[in-house]
Amino acid sequence: MEHQGRHALVTGGGTGIGLGIATALAEAGAEVTITGRNLDRLQALADQHPRLHALQMDVAEETSVRTGIADAAEARGPIAICVANAGLAEPAPFAKETLAHWRQIMATNLDGAFLTIQAAMATLGRDDWGRMIGVSSIAGVRGLKTAIAYTASKHGLIGMIRGLSEEYMGGQITFNALCPGYVDTPIVSRNAAEIAARQGISEAEARAYLAGGNRHKTLLQTDEITAAALWLCSDAARSVNGQTIQIAGGQVS
Repeated sequence: MEHQGRHALVTGGGTGIGLGIATALAEAGAEVTITGRNLDRLQALADQHPRLHALQMDVAEETSVRTGIADAAEARGPIAICVANAGLAEPAPFAKETLAHWRQIMATNLDGAFLTIQAAMATLGRDDWGRMIGVSSIAGVRGLKTAIAYTASKHGLIGMIRGLSEEYMGGQITFNALCPGYVDTPIVSRNAAEIAARQGISEAEARAYLAGGNRHKTLLQTDEITAAALWLCSDAARSVNGQTIQIAGGQVS
């Protein structure tokens, strides 16, 4: 119960990596606000765990983020742990990329993380304890073909985390980025189905293709990312700051 009495907020907390991290933090004693656009799904999850709390919030909308996080802090206290996880992973070849799609990706993956962390930080004092985590990707540390907007957004997120770690250096708040490879989540399942349909292959072959993006040629499991997040939130990681934690089965960069 390391985090008993603390309030955590996880964006995109209704599925995949976000849900895994949120549940683990709740099991560690934190009161966890999970956010997303689908309130029914979030509420169904919150009904199953007394320390999960649903909040409908669209990270691409400034008012939604600032109002939602302020309301959550009023209800459960300052946001001591913030996991900016919400994101879009929609590939597009560069020649067919549109400005509208580019802006949609940036609004969620980069602007959303900025708004979330800034609003969470506003609930804390300069000398307070805190853990701010941005969920980036291996695409944040290397180029990912046919996903230029996604790659740029995840590089930008890492830049923001590094800048924040410098700006708040010396306090008790740390800023780090998780950079997972391909994880066996609903997003990967959707992408596998799209690849299979586009290339005329089976979904099993498409999943194997995505797994090949990890150095050990195996899809990651959610608990691997969850464990890394819990470590970053622990006292043992108090001197880990401004780092990109790569989880991809081998060296990426």
